[in-house]
Amino acid sequence: MSTFHAIVWIDHSEAHVIMFDREHVESQRIKARSQHTPKHGHTQGDKTFFQEVAQALAGVHEVLVTGPAKAKTEFADHCKHHAHAVDKAIVDVINSDHPSDAQLVAMARQYFLKYDQTTADPSMR
Repeated sequence: MSTFHAIVWIDHSEAHVIMFDREHVESQRIKARSQHTPKHGHTQGDKTFFQEVAQALAGVHEVLVTGPAKAKTEFADHCKHHAHAVDKAIVDVINSDHPSDAQLVAMARQYFLKYDQTTADPSMR
């Protein structure tokens, strides 16, 4: 499904990738294959996991990244170096706890409504 908007909720164990437009919502869960532990730092599995999430976002024009800890910013950093199209699509990285998929879609719709209105008005840039 190719949509204009997506929200990604991510931590080090899984990602919820939700793409949507006015009429459709499609969600996908991507599980990390490695165990991330603060004691041992990042593993090669983190890069593979982040790449799988980035691939799931192919063709999306605007992406909101959210989650409870550092994985969201690490994913955004990964995209800057390894997934340039996704990096360009990321409009913001924000904190959130553990919302349901329905709550994520509602959060994203509200965010993008405000974001799209702001970016459409040159005086607001």
